[in-house]
Amino acid sequence: MSPGPDQRYHLTMIAAGRPTMHGWWGSEAVTRNKFVAWVGAYGALPDARVTLVDEETGAVLTMWPNEG
Repeated sequence: MSPGPDQRYHLTMIAAGRPTMHGWWGSEAVTRNKFVAWVGAYGALPDARVTLVDEETGAVLTMWPNEG
């Protein structure tokens, strides 16, 4: 599945080394709320990682768990 023309922000989740969920949204604020919800709901899965990327710039806006 690919994003619509106005869906700039891409959220992905990997658990146990496998992609498990992803979605695109047009609003950064909405996507950040989804990010928090996904971490809360799925953060306890083995090796869970949630990443928010601005697909227009390619920048990683945030990830959980934090690197560093």
